[in-house]
Amino acid sequence: MQLDLTPDETVIYDQNLFVLEIERINNETGVGYIDSVVHWCEKNNLDIETAAYWVKRNPTIKSKIQAEAEDINVLKRGAQLPI
Repeated sequence: MQLDLTPDETVIYDQNLFVLEIERINNETGVGYIDSVVHWCEKNNLDIETAAYWVKRNPTIKSKIQAEAEDINVLKRGAQLPI
């Protein structure tokens, strides 16, 4: 994902825009949700903690990340994400 912004433009992110961008990255690139979140944070110079704040408030993204973490054995099946 690449934002084409001139230096004078500012984008204000909120939870809804974040979720839409993560879904877009996931659909366009085929990478997982975890990698989509990390990629988005790196490209937009935001802390992972900011993304975690938005993830834990959106049950759809949270459940998708949890399912992905279970699939790659990062999280035990049936366990809850701590966020």
